[in-house]
Parts: sequence; C-alpha cells; structure tokens
Amino acid sequence: MTSIVIFGAGGRAGRAVTAEAHRRGHRVTGVVRDPARHPSLSADRVVPGDVQDAAAIADLVRGHDAVVNAVSPASGPEELAALGDLDEKWFVTADDALLTGLAAAGVPRLVLIGLFVNLCAADGGLLLDDPAVLPAEFRPFALAHTAGLEHLRAADTAVDWLMLTPPAQLDAAAPRTGRYRTGGETATGSTLSYADLAVAALDEIENPRHHRTRISIFD
Repeated sequence: MTSIVIFGAGGRAGRAVTAEAHRRGHRVTGVVRDPARHPSLSADRVVPGDVQDAAAIADLVRGHDAVVNAVSPASGPEELAALGDLDEKWFVTADDALLTGLAAAGVPRLVLIGLFVNLCAADGGLLLDDPAVLPAEFRPFALAHTAGLEHLRAADTAVDWLMLTPPAQLDAAAPRTGRYRTGGETATGSTLSYADLAVAALDEIENPRHHRTRISIFD
C-alpha cells in the first residue's frame, strides 16, 4: 500500500484522483483549504493546507510515498476567462514550495495536473499554455503556468516530478474506462474523463514511466 498526499483534493481533478487512489487501496491524505466543506471525500484524512507554504508542506507530506498537486486558481475555461489578472509567480511559488517541501521530507514522487490541451489540426495539437495561440483573457494564466513549468524543468532537485496535461474537454460525468493515451507536447485526442485522468496519475505513482517532464493525456 502506498501513502499519497493529494493537494486540491476537493476540486474536480482532485476528487477523481482521491477516489482512484482509495479504489486501489492506497492510504490517502486529502489537502483542502477548509476540510469542513468536504465531508464526503474518500480519503483517510482530510487536512487544511497551502500549496505555497514549503515548511508546512514538508511537515504534511513527511512519511508519505508520493504527492499529487491538483490545485489551480481556476478549474476550467470559463473560470480562466473570469479570473482576470493572476500573479505571474503563482505557479512558480507553488512548484518551488512543493519541490522544497518534498525534498526536505524525503518524498520522491510528485505528479502535477497541468493545463488543458487545445487541439490544432495543422500540427496535431497545441498545449493551452502557449500564450501565442490564446485569447487575451487567458494569457496571464498561461504565462504564469509556463513560468511554473520552466521552473520545474530548471530545478536541481531529487524529486522525480511529472506534469500530466489533459485535454480541454474533460468530462466529469464520463465513466472510468481505465484507458488513455499519452503524448508529448501535443495530443491527437480531444476528450478525457476525469476518472481516466486519475487512472493515469495513479499509474504513474505505482509504476513511474515518465520522469521530470510534461506529457499530454487523452482518450
């Protein structure tokens, strides 16, 4: 049995990952802003936490085997458009806190849920965090996310991180199939269920195949 900490366990992706981890028999600590708002989470423990607080992260994750970060300032295209300006260091701060906290606690594996994939017929696919292809209202979020990804790529760390980037058409109601495909910076599928995104995250915790990189996940 693996012990896993899931930041953002109360969101759509976080709930799916928490449920999949519980389904596989892992010990799960769900981290949310306010545990009282999430009485139905399928976690062994639900605790308050801040993904940008490195010292608190170290204490919280110590003794666990892996961490999933499903925290985002916005959870979909509509929320992104309504978000407005975002601190350009938001993801950098969060990613640095996670790497620092996990390294201090000796936790080796970090799986991050990234931004959505935006398909483009011309070249098979584009990742949504390319600011050049986005409407203006999405660009602050995209630039902040790209800065966080570049921070991960440049980090000198013992933490084995992986970012999973799902498609824009994530479906909360679609059933779990247990199947998905992976790509690099592009994707050839445009949909995925949250349940199968969670399957991919848990597969990479149980049997890591990708290391210190970003990959796309799609149906």
